[in-house]
Amino acid sequence: MNAPFPRHDLTGLEMEDSRFTVPGMRCAGCIAKIERGLNELDGVESARVNFSTKRVAVRHQHILSQADLVRVMEGIGFEAQPAAENPMALDDLETKALYRAVAVAGFGMMNIMLLSISIWSGAGGVTRDLFHWLSALIAIPVVAYAGRPFFSSALMALRHRRTNMDVPISIGVLLATGLSAYETLVGGQHAYFDGAVMLLFFLLTGRALDTAMRNRTRAGIGALLSRMGRSATVLRPNAASMTVAAEDLEPGMVMLVSPGEALAADGILLEGCTTFDNSMLTGESLPVSSGAGEKAYAGAINLGHAVKVRVTAAASRTVLAEIARLMDEAGHSRSGYVRIADRASQLYAPVVHSLALLAFAGWMVSGAGWYQSLVIAIAVLIITCPCAMGLAVPAAQVVASGALAKQGLLVKDGSALERLAEADMVHGLTITSSPGSNPIAPNATMRPDVHELTQTECLILKY
Repeated sequence: MNAPFPRHDLTGLEMEDSRFTVPGMRCAGCIAKIERGLNELDGVESARVNFSTKRVAVRHQHILSQADLVRVMEGIGFEAQPAAENPMALDDLETKALYRAVAVAGFGMMNIMLLSISIWSGAGGVTRDLFHWLSALIAIPVVAYAGRPFFSSALMALRHRRTNMDVPISIGVLLATGLSAYETLVGGQHAYFDGAVMLLFFLLTGRALDTAMRNRTRAGIGALLSRMGRSATVLRPNAASMTVAAEDLEPGMVMLVSPGEALAADGILLEGCTTFDNSMLTGESLPVSSGAGEKAYAGAINLGHAVKVRVTAAASRTVLAEIARLMDEAGHSRSGYVRIADRASQLYAPVVHSLALLAFAGWMVSGAGWYQSLVIAIAVLIITCPCAMGLAVPAAQVVASGALAKQGLLVKDGSALERLAEADMVHGLTITSSPGSNPIAPNATMRPDVHELTQTECLILKY
């Protein structure tokens, strides 16, 4: 969203970053409304939405509390709550409900299609009416249950005097079901229960695939954070020890790190000498020797002797947590193609509603009758969803960032993925390699004239 939001002069004020989960986001229009509402708030420097993880990152003045930001989002129609540090800790009730809706819609679609075959083959009279009634008995409960994700989102949007992509979808499905019920009651020739339920099934399947993609993206961040120790043995001044959860550790505490244990916080070795596996930070597979006074990082595994480590940073302030934040921020960035898709998607709801109304009025004026005019208006509402345009581009960006993260490459700005296609040289890379390993990608070659550089290598990437 690149609308010219008003910017406030926050120079010299103490700023902080907050993150929120907003499960009610459904489309690019939702993203625009959230970002616009937050950016217009006094004390907010910037607000960015990551649709794939359904998170909002807000940089704001310190005196502006998270509760204030939550109230603003609720005021524009979105329930929000502070995000958990580990994105895998998010409640999966919505995901399970979505999968159940897909199963119900699939069951209803297949059975209604079986009944529709006879009607399509020319069955009429009592047989046609009977199959219409059987289809209605299946379709109406299926639409009422499987359509809830769309209906609840559309209702919430309308309550707050806004629209989203679920509004025309809900109107189209409900009108198709209602028109089919009317045709069944009066013994008409045509009913569209199969089309309404099939539409729900495919829309829900697409939403389920999108949810699965977002879960895989979050899994990459969660897997990184899982490398951090969940608790630590803390030594008290009286030499007694106690187990403290990682989130309760504070700078100045002294941890006793046993062999094979992963550090729960960043710190400095007080005494002893050991070796650490720092591969999650540096990519270096060989153990690194560390002695008194040297730094140790959360997630590093002690491969040597038991050592004492004084905590310097814990929980969200560790280097490992900062890397996870960079991975998350890659999904908040806006590339050029994302901005184009966002601007186009904002026009969707008003344009589609206007087209459907014009189609209905035009066919009525031409003498087609209310029934035919309504069928055409419903078709306009159903076939014009731009979800692929508004959501596919940011989804591809986030999935690519997650895939690169699994290969050890962190993407801080999504626009870099677009610019990479135009690059023919990458330089200034600091490379850590082990004997027998090849840190250079198979499709890259080393320039022999710069091979004498110590740690900085220049690569020519061949495409």
